[in-house]
Amino acid sequence: MIKKLITLFKLGRKVAKSDILDITAKFQEPPLSIKILFKILSFSFSSKNNTQLNNNEGERLSKSLESMGTTFIKLGQFLATRPDIIGESLSKELENLQDRLPPFPQDKAKKIIKDDLGLETYNSIIELSKPVAAASIAQVHKAKIDDNGIIKDVAIKILRPDIKKIFNDEIDAIMLFAFLVESLIKKTKRLKLVEVVFLLKEITNLEMDLRFEAAAANEYAENTKNDIGFNVPKIYWNYTSENVMTLDWVEGISIRETDELSKRDVNTKKLAEDIIQNFLRHAVRDGFFHADMHQGNILIDNNGHIVPIDFGIMGRLDKMSKRFLAEILFGFIQRDYKKVAEVHLIAGLVPKDVPINDLAQALRSIGEPIFGQAVKDISGGKLLKQLFDVTEKFNMQTQPQLLMLQKTMVVVEGVARKLNPETNIWTTSKPILENWLKETKNPMTTINETINSTSEVLKRLPEFPEIMDKANQALTFLASGQIPQNSNSYNTLNNKKSEMIAFRNQSIIGFLLLVILGLLVF
Repeated sequence: MIKKLITLFKLGRKVAKSDILDITAKFQEPPLSIKILFKILSFSFSSKNNTQLNNNEGERLSKSLESMGTTFIKLGQFLATRPDIIGESLSKELENLQDRLPPFPQDKAKKIIKDDLGLETYNSIIELSKPVAAASIAQVHKAKIDDNGIIKDVAIKILRPDIKKIFNDEIDAIMLFAFLVESLIKKTKRLKLVEVVFLLKEITNLEMDLRFEAAAANEYAENTKNDIGFNVPKIYWNYTSENVMTLDWVEGISIRETDELSKRDVNTKKLAEDIIQNFLRHAVRDGFFHADMHQGNILIDNNGHIVPIDFGIMGRLDKMSKRFLAEILFGFIQRDYKKVAEVHLIAGLVPKDVPINDLAQALRSIGEPIFGQAVKDISGGKLLKQLFDVTEKFNMQTQPQLLMLQKTMVVVEGVARKLNPETNIWTTSKPILENWLKETKNPMTTINETINSTSEVLKRLPEFPEIMDKANQALTFLASGQIPQNSNSYNTLNNKKSEMIAFRNQSIIGFLLLVILGLLVF
């Protein structure tokens, strides 16, 4: 615990000497005790760095967090999804936080590959390049490998040296700080700060096992292998481990490079529709979707195909959730609010004693204003958010996986709108939902589902069942923003809390004994 205090002091100095507190105060005023604490911690004989004064608050905040390394980058990204804690405006500013750091040396990258994959496998790698991209957790190198006699270009993703230890030491110290804040400032208890930090720890530790990401990419590729114009890079398992992941190199451009897309005669209107349709198809057909589909994670290859990358965060929907999602969205498209209300009742998402006409009227209050908006303002993601807000009043059960999908849908729609501001979400979504609903009502579907359920087990790679189970659990936590009481993580969290309570009590007793001893001596 002493080690955590030392780490916390170092982190506190970092924060205090930056201008993070000054910037956040413009969005949400921190308690006086926190301001005094950081004023003391910021004491220094050197002058403060003012190189960012010309930037706006959002840019300065992002740059400050980026400069403090992995833990603060991940904390900032996570808090961007929690406006309930930091407020809507500050959450909005953190959405632009970039996950990038200077690369680590080439010799260290080579050592990690040797240690993880073995000397023989390492020696079979040809032309390992210098880093082509470096983020807070890992960096990527281009290389060539011999795949059964065929030389292939690959991307090799390598975890930063000691990143797990550094992150866990720092996040445990931040958790202690969250505990002290909750103990001293009673108003903050409702924010469950300790749980928030612990949740970030669980999810990020999952990202730091590249076998999980490889397994997710493998399953995603299996599901989408027949989707025209959509390619998931192949994973090379002989070159993949906990700290190293190898997959096909993609020659392409990011969809954020709209000028370059135009030069290549890429039809951005069709591309916008394809991105939305593929996302919905994967959600309602496969129940497995990319949950981090921002612009940087979507490439267009030389054939004009969509190629997703970075599979650290994926979402999963069960059979009922897939059906519910399709029926709900299609019901809104048809403006059949009674049907949408019936789906809620049949699925058991609201109590059976809820009057169906009252629920339909509440749903109409969401749908009709949307249809009155301009095409560019209609959003399926925002519709789902409003739906969850309204149906909560009818005691609708929380659906964590649908919350994650809703958040992702907002991002996907934003990406599509940057390609084509006039993208019509409803027109684009309708054929996907309509076709899937027709297929599921086909009597042969039940037989096919029974047959396919066997192959589904294979897709999850039985050699990593523990990783996949933990992954699904962590993603559920991320979607709901809370840790269920019946989970192993909940027990671990309680143990952490018990440790911190014991430390606090021992510290108080120790301090009192010192005071008593001082009085007796002096």
